[in-house]
Amino acid sequence: MQPTRRTALVATTATALSALVATNPARAEGSSVPSVTHWVNTWTAMPQLTEPGNLPPAPFTGTRSVLVDTTLRQTLRVTTGGGKLRLRFSNAYGDTPLPLTTVTVALPQDGRAGASAIVPGSGRTVTFAGRGSATVPVGAQLVSDPMDLELRAATVLTVTTYLATGQPSLALTSHPGSRTTSYLQIGNHTQDEDLPGATQVDHWYLLSDVEVLAPRTTTAVAILGDSLTDGRGSTTNANDRWPDQLHDRLRTHPDTAAVAILNQAAGGNRVLNDGLGPNVLARLDRDVLSRSGVTRLIVFEGVNDIGTADATPAAQHQVTEDLLAAYGQIVVRAHAHDIRVYGATLLPFGGNTYDDPAGERESARQAVNSWIRRARCFDAVLDFDRAVRDPAEPRRLLPALQVGDWLHLNPAGYGVLAATVPAGLLR
Repeated sequence: MQPTRRTALVATTATALSALVATNPARAEGSSVPSVTHWVNTWTAMPQLTEPGNLPPAPFTGTRSVLVDTTLRQTLRVTTGGGKLRLRFSNAYGDTPLPLTTVTVALPQDGRAGASAIVPGSGRTVTFAGRGSATVPVGAQLVSDPMDLELRAATVLTVTTYLATGQPSLALTSHPGSRTTSYLQIGNHTQDEDLPGATQVDHWYLLSDVEVLAPRTTTAVAILGDSLTDGRGSTTNANDRWPDQLHDRLRTHPDTAAVAILNQAAGGNRVLNDGLGPNVLARLDRDVLSRSGVTRLIVFEGVNDIGTADATPAAQHQVTEDLLAAYGQIVVRAHAHDIRVYGATLLPFGGNTYDDPAGERESARQAVNSWIRRARCFDAVLDFDRAVRDPAEPRRLLPALQVGDWLHLNPAGYGVLAATVPAGLLR
């Protein structure tokens, strides 16, 4: 009997689906059943619009374009490892398309962050839909093809990008607070083992994420924060921000070795209003809810909201109420994605410029922290304030843990924050 038109259509559709499944590395070979692996973000840098002072120096920035005929070499440290990786490039703040001519990945010399040289023979070309070049549309991000590269946890990766025509605008997407040295050189040097004479900048540009194909047991913890999480006061090229030190601790224990840490922080960022980068309520979907593998979220932000509000009783009462409502919104939206949310108390800033003579901002900080501890809005509380404040003067940081401005911590202080996070919350 001849097959009916419906039978033929079903058979054709099944064949097409089988072909799609067979090319998906996150599924078992030739099977429609999900495999034991999935994609997980292992590194991220919150995209921002580059301020004029953080644009690449001349000759890499012109009057109407940036990175023309330029090689950009950057290093980053992944958290958890995997057998395949893919990159994400962001043009979130571009007002023109971003053309990527060539992209390569390699391992840096001696495994060092901030190294300009790569290990000979380790370089590989990145493709996008099978092509060696690609264009990131205005406001969009672009995910590369998966590539085979066995990465262990805490591996430093080198990503080298060449832009032949550059971006025909000064609206460049970046993460200025990289605390990691990058390199700029005229011409296509993506295959070069070193970049002697290259211009050094301590910023990340264009690159926003690295994902790995990892076992299903691998999950990610996202952290929403400001400069205290972005690492102001930490050591350039040492990866000793508190999220870095937290990951170093977690990866030494079998129960937490498969936990990725995603640092979604930026200096000057705020919960309620735009500052350096969009406010937390605006960026929550982009920076947390859309990130692959995220099952937990740490919220450690709000001090810039208090510090930039007028030091009057009315203004501080308003910002306190608004912060508490915003925290509730973050929790509700994260819970809708089955993400547990942990709230961190805000650190003291006595002696900093945020500290006003009448103590209005300190009163607001105390009110916010009291609510975080007692309201049971969050699934757990991380009492960072108690960990680093001076017992003899609780409105100030311990002198030995702060960097000199009485707001930001030094690497030892960031180590205290990392040690305060119970590993059991992240298993």
